Amino acid sequence: MKRIFFIGDIHGCSLTFKKMITKKIDLQKTDELYCVGDYIDRGPDSKGVVDFILNLRTEGYNVHTVRGNHEQMMLDSMTSINSYMLWMLNGGEKTLESFGVETARDLPKIYRDFFHKTDLFFQTGSFIVVHAGLNFNISHPLKDKESMLWIRGFSPDESFLQGRLLIHGHTPRSKNDIMSQKNNSVVNIDGGCVFKYRQDMGNLVALNFNEKKLLFQPNIDPY
Repeated sequence: MKRIFFIGDIHGCSLTFKKMITKKIDLQKTDELYCVGDYIDRGPDSKGVVDFILNLRTEGYNVHTVRGNHEQMMLDSMTSINSYMLWMLNGGEKTLESFGVETARDLPKIYRDFFHKTDLFFQTGSFIVVHAGLNFNISHPLKDKESMLWIRGFSPDESFLQGRLLIHGHTPRSKNDIMSQKNNSVVNIDGGCVFKYRQDMGNLVALNFNEKKLLFQPNIDPY
């Protein structure tokens, strides 16, 4: 049976990400993996995270990548000095250091293509996955790009979801908070992985959609 997994915000924690994939999930080529965005910034090895995803795809694994607000800040930094400054204030310097470049424009094409080809959302008859959440105050929530990248504190519209599960990240939550969402129609899987020194955070979180089971991998990256 095909398994479906979702993984929360990784933020440059490549060793933690690899352990989640290889040990906790034991990803198979028949599985589907959806990452909810924020692959880069703050953590020590953004390049390693992206390289691992690219390698998985090359080897034939089904990895789908949602765009996070941190990827958007990086993309915007290529054309706007204000966006560049905003990105630097939010951990962008760690990403540039990881890739060994001075600006995002200097990234090799394979990485620029990776970031440009991230999707704002994916939806099926069973779920919607997006980075931050949805603006349910408008008639077409999937058309509000800003909210999909940045929104916090929204209330779901069950008539729009129609029984589908909405999976997102963006807003770090404690392990206890994440576990308390078991029967919700919306599940936040951002366990604040990069915040390893904050109490009850520092977990990379995955959701096994088939079993509705949450998996937690404590941060093992050195920094």
